[in-house]
Amino acid sequence: MLKGLDPILTAELLFVLKAMGHGDDIVLCDRNHPASTLAAKTTHGKLVSLFGADLARASEAVLSVFPLDTFVDEPVMRMKVVGDPDKLVPIHHTMQTIVDKAENRPIKIGAYERFDFYEAAAKSFAIVQTSDPGPYGCFIFRKGVI
Repeated sequence: MLKGLDPILTAELLFVLKAMGHGDDIVLCDRNHPASTLAAKTTHGKLVSLFGADLARASEAVLSVFPLDTFVDEPVMRMKVVGDPDKLVPIHHTMQTIVDKAENRPIKIGAYERFDFYEAAAKSFAIVQTSDPGPYGCFIFRKGVI
């Protein structure tokens, strides 16, 4: 155990967060996401599991040590609801509150169509899967600098 770190931040996840550079992306997703398949294509090359944590809890922990990029308009991306791309589900509202609080400012969250999200996720540094039941609990965070 380390002082000042959220206890759900595993050694593997801390390694990934530290190894990432400015502009690298990390995916935090629900348990429905094809995370294992896409994680094999990422820089890290394997899935990081945070089972036992939902997306809100996992995001708060990650964002306690992870700066969001200030050089892009949308440092957080989500997946659009299939068939209703303008719809926001409860986790979208929850995540907006979490990222705004973590950065002490309003954060613009962008959105990708489902398959565009999968493509972007596969190009990310790593994918972190939670046990959140979803739906549409899929987010990409772009790392900034301190």
